[in-house]
Amino acid sequence: MTTLVLIRHGETEWNRIGRWQGHADVPLSDLGREQARRVAARLQAEEQRFDHIYASDLARAFETASIIASALELPVHPLIELREMHVGAWSGLTRDEISVNYPEQWSLYTGGGDGPRGGDGETNEALRTRVVGILERLVRDHPEQRLLVVSHGGPIRTLVSHIERLTGLPTDLQIDNTSITEIRFGGAIPQIVRVNDAAHWPRDATADLTAR
Repeated sequence: MTTLVLIRHGETEWNRIGRWQGHADVPLSDLGREQARRVAARLQAEEQRFDHIYASDLARAFETASIIASALELPVHPLIELREMHVGAWSGLTRDEISVNYPEQWSLYTGGGDGPRGGDGETNEALRTRVVGILERLVRDHPEQRLLVVSHGGPIRTLVSHIERLTGLPTDLQIDNTSITEIRFGGAIPQIVRVNDAAHWPRDATADLTAR
């Protein structure tokens, strides 16, 4: 059985103000770095063992992984395939700005359509193909191992949604910053152990630290 423990990156300033990031290389905020330290401390306290750490090569994910890796004394292997969805021209914009500047695209998106994000980015299906493909490869390449994978909300939701289709079991698709999602691969259908576990960083903690 191979286990993937997926962690979303820590918060960025664009997360805080609601700007779409996509492939924009936005760094962690100070709060995001503290979130990364908290999840690293939790993994240590739980005595979690990992054979390898993989991460998106975008700064916010790679720095989150590096903070965790330093605590666990493992190297980080960057993979471009673990990046967030490419949102094209929407990158850097808020939802309100997108709805005003790209009304037809936004209407398609909010209506459940699967046009390329930003007109020149990825579709949901393209993201699914990319993310499921790389994670299935990691599982094949590392039988009977535990892998820590630091990525983004979009890819993690996409994988959980993909497994939902196989099992028919609905799960919570909210993915908070530095939350933990754990999936075991050993039989015909992967087993979702937990989704969006952020016990180390309750939602009110963000408000408390932001106010300081």
